[in-house]
Order: sequence, then structure tokens, then C-alpha cells
Amino acid sequence: MSFRVAVLGATGAVGREMIKILEERDFPVSELLPLATERSAGSSIVFQGREITVTRVNAESFKGTDLALFSAGSAASRQYAHPAVTAGAIVIDNSSAFRQDPQVPLVIPEVNPEDLASHHGLIANPNCSTIQLVMVLKPIYDRFGLERIICSTYQSVSGTGNRAIAELREQSLAVLKGEPVASRVYPHQIAFNVLPHIDVLDADGYSFEEIKMINETRKILHDPVLWLNVTTVRVPVFYGHSESVYLETTKEADIAEIRSLLKSAPGVKVLDNPGQNLYPLAIMSERDDAVMVGRIRRDQVNRRGFNLWIVANNLRKGAALNAVQIAELVARKK
Repeated sequence: MSFRVAVLGATGAVGREMIKILEERDFPVSELLPLATERSAGSSIVFQGREITVTRVNAESFKGTDLALFSAGSAASRQYAHPAVTAGAIVIDNSSAFRQDPQVPLVIPEVNPEDLASHHGLIANPNCSTIQLVMVLKPIYDRFGLERIICSTYQSVSGTGNRAIAELREQSLAVLKGEPVASRVYPHQIAFNVLPHIDVLDADGYSFEEIKMINETRKILHDPVLWLNVTTVRVPVFYGHSESVYLETTKEADIAEIRSLLKSAPGVKVLDNPGQNLYPLAIMSERDDAVMVGRIRRDQVNRRGFNLWIVANNLRKGAALNAVQIAELVARKK
């Protein structure tokens, strides 16, 4: 069985990865329909050795489409997701538009594939930082329970898109040459700098990115009162998000048990030999789709406290790969 697949946001950083991964994983595509908003329509992408022109999206674009992968932002998702579902497509949306809708499952295939059973044609892809965090938390949560989680993220500029990648490159060259630095994407210089501010800040000082991670983690784990505090930070790295995580288990756990659980967790790779300088690095995620975890250690005061360092590719497992894996599960059910 093959599928007519639309990709909305086909020219963006995540959209291009979606198309690349569909080909890499030999997803049964009978026809690929790359779509974009007015600004990017008319350009072209390459799929299976063929150059395909990107079409401007409209409400009629999804007629005859089986699957639609969306990564063009929340506004486009709100405008076109329901028309696509009405046209008969199953939509897998990478934006934040529907993640907290109780009628829309929020899915990580290695964590909660059973939630797909409740979809009504629309499935949400979690935030990139949420995906890598929950894939590590899930086996620990199931075995020992979790009382408290504190997470600080170190997020690469590719999470903002192609313009941010270009800005980091241009600013870095300007700094090294001693030239003036222009900031257009971020409110401050990102090259050789760290910005403790991702997305819009609310009246309490929390960013939308932080609130997303908290609410999405609770929804995926089906635990609406899970104690979770997050600080999200943008760093001058092109690809790969990193997270420093402190967690407290409900039941006392042995450090060897934690390592064993993570080693057997699907999609997770343990890299944890500090004596040999072995631990996850952002650059490793450019060639590895696993969620990598290391620096696993017990808290020095709390016997139920543990510290972890988590790294993953934000464009692939954090977005495009997760969406394609959801599509694979949907295809199997069809």
C-alpha cells in the first residue's frame, strides 16, 4: 500500500528533513506534494532523484491526499489542518497549535503509541525539547515514579529555522573579523553568547517554550500534576539540543537500575564514561538519531535524586523523524 503525502512547509529546515527522512526510511510514497506559503512557493525540492516544484498551499491542496505532514508554523496549521482532515488526509502537525487540545493525541512513538487510537484525523508532534526529555523520563517514571523534575535546556539555533542558522554563521564571521554584528532573528547577538529567552515571555516571566515543555510532558505521561520546572536557553550551536536534568524518583532507585532502564529504552543510547571523556555532545547528534544520555549520577544529598545530561538532534528526532515515525504507525494500521 502506498500513500499520497503532502508536506506543508517543505522548504523550511524541518520540512526538508521530513522529505529527506521519508526517502531514507523508504516510506511508501506514491506521490509527494511539497507545499509552502506564498513566500516559498515556486522553489523546488528533490525527492527520490526527481526535482519537484513547491506549490502554494490553499484550502483545496489536500484533496486526494492520504497523509499531510505540517511544519509551517501555528498560524498555517490552524488555517489548513481542519480543511486537510475534511479532505480525507490524516494530519501530523509539528506546530504548537493543537498540542494541548484534549481531542488531539500528542505522540512519541517510543513512549505513547497507544494514544494514536483516539485520533480523529489530526495528530500533534511534541516540541523538540519535550521529545528528548520524555523519552528518557518515561522508563524511570514507569518503574520508580517521579516526584520532581528540573530541566535547563541548551537549544541550538536550528530550532528557530533557516534564518537563525544563517544569522549565527554571519555573526560568528563578523565577530572573528572584528566587524559590527547585526541581530535580526534574536533580540541580542547569538554568536559567542547565550540567551536565556526562547519565545514570548509571560507576565510571570516564563517563556512560552518553557510552558510548552511542562504542559506537553504532563499530557504525554498522562500526569496533569507532575512537578516540573524548566528554563530554556538558546546557545550558539547549529544543530542539537542539550538538557541538564535533575529528577527525584518516588521510590528509591539504585544508580545501576537507572542505567539499565535507559540502556533498554527504545530510541535511547547511554553514553556514560566520564573517565574516558565519553558523554553526549551536540555535534554527535548530527550523525546519530538516538536520544543520548550520560553524566548519570546520584544527587549528593537526596538518595532519590539523580542528574542526567540529554542530547538529541532537534530537527530529526525532535521534529521530522518523530513525525515520520508517527506516519509509519498510521500507515501500518491502514
